[in-house]
Amino acid sequence: MSERKYILSADTAARKLERMAYEIAERNTGATSLVLAGVHENGMHLAVLLQKMLVTIGLPPADLVEIQLDKKHPTTVTLSKDIPMDGQTIILVDDVANSGKTLLYALKPFLHKHPAGIQTLVLVDRAHKAYPVQPDYVGLSLSTTLQEHIFVEVEKDGVKGAWLE
Repeated sequence: MSERKYILSADTAARKLERMAYEIAERNTGATSLVLAGVHENGMHLAVLLQKMLVTIGLPPADLVEIQLDKKHPTTVTLSKDIPMDGQTIILVDDVANSGKTLLYALKPFLHKHPAGIQTLVLVDRAHKAYPVQPDYVGLSLSTTLQEHIFVEVEKDGVKGAWLE
């Protein structure tokens, strides 16, 4: 087993999440409510962390929804709860964007809910897009080889780190 090549430490990841929370607040000035939709499992942990940061900044508490899908074969996408989203801004949250496939499929259940807008946020964005999805908020952009993979370790209290293998 090779040694991990860390690309984000816990402290750096926390700073990047805080910066993205401020970007969300700035971009959504005047919004009365937001929905943070986290892709299971790491995306949801990040959404919970962002929700706390946004409240600290002064935004009203965002609704949280978890998105369940098989990232390798995402034909079925379900939401943890059905809440009204008409006219609300939805922020789709995931840990890593690779080809854009997961983000694209994760958008599907929101399209018939008539949101005011849908924004996307990822902690790490790779430069291997095969689908027309570009994250609105990015913690770290990184060019990697196709053979390399990015792993993010997230727990309820924060990001522990991200590394390249």
